[in-house]
Amino acid sequence: MLELSENVYNRSLSREEPKFKLWRSAGLMLTYKCNAACEFCYYHCSPEKGGLMAVETCLAAWRSLQLIAGQGAKVHLTGGEPFLYWDHLIEILRKAAEQGLGAVDQIETNGFWATDDRLIAERLSMLTSLGVERLKISVDPFHQEYVDIEPVDRLASTSLEILGPDRVQVRWEEYLSEPADIRRLSPVERDRAYVLAYHEYPFRFTGRAAGHPAHLLASKPAEDLAFSTCRAGFLGAKGVHIDPYGNVFSGTCSGIILGNVGRTPLEEVWKAFHPGDGGPIGTLCEKGPCGLLEEAKSLGFEELPAYAGKCHLCTHVRQFFFENGLKQPVFGPTDCYA
Repeated sequence: MLELSENVYNRSLSREEPKFKLWRSAGLMLTYKCNAACEFCYYHCSPEKGGLMAVETCLAAWRSLQLIAGQGAKVHLTGGEPFLYWDHLIEILRKAAEQGLGAVDQIETNGFWATDDRLIAERLSMLTSLGVERLKISVDPFHQEYVDIEPVDRLASTSLEILGPDRVQVRWEEYLSEPADIRRLSPVERDRAYVLAYHEYPFRFTGRAAGHPAHLLASKPAEDLAFSTCRAGFLGAKGVHIDPYGNVFSGTCSGIILGNVGRTPLEEVWKAFHPGDGGPIGTLCEKGPCGLLEEAKSLGFEELPAYAGKCHLCTHVRQFFFENGLKQPVFGPTDCYA
């Protein structure tokens, strides 16, 4: 386990100043490919996207997280939809077990594949034998635009019977008991469902969520966000997500690359992080998205009349920089800006 003093920024601080925290969790995104293209997806996943995390990339990041956080390290496997690549997923878990990397905290799925009780039982048995502690099932109006509720309901009920309630998490569980057939709604009714879903379960306006859902909820001009910096978010992030290409994102800040584990081990990425590095991450830490906005406007960027929050503004400005080939390699990859 690393010491806080091993980070270059922390070494410059007095004892009382807030430190850059150790990352204790990592979401390993096996792919950007998904059978859904949810309106609130942080990562712009869809059936047209690709990428598949190499087994060794996954295992190396896993080992690095343990070096950073010790026994407190928690890994979860996600996407995209990781069950699109079942054999690859199992290969990762088998190699991790062979190398003694420990349990997987959870695997996420939208449940599209759960069409047969026997298939579900076989897969749950395999996951359990390979050290998976929990299954997380996504249920919400956004997913149910693309995923029929029947297999999701079957997966939830069968998983609860086999694994027990402590090992199954149904996100936004009320939508499982009272599913809304959102595909039958008119556009106006669908928008109301989006807004209601946000108020019941708030989400960040990054990725695709910074598109239509954010516009429905936009109410603040950019100047109202002038003092919303991102320093606390970066310094206090409990973990990272690592995409199929090895790009490291702080928390769920998709499209802002801190490093790449294909070139630099994750523990070295953590050690080198400095919020005052002078680049775009330094600007976000010091001035927030409005700091990026100043430069973007000087280059022809046109701000919207209102934003749903600082993440909406940040994503909108970053999209401009990305489309104009600016701020590379920090703003990327293409999958996050489609």
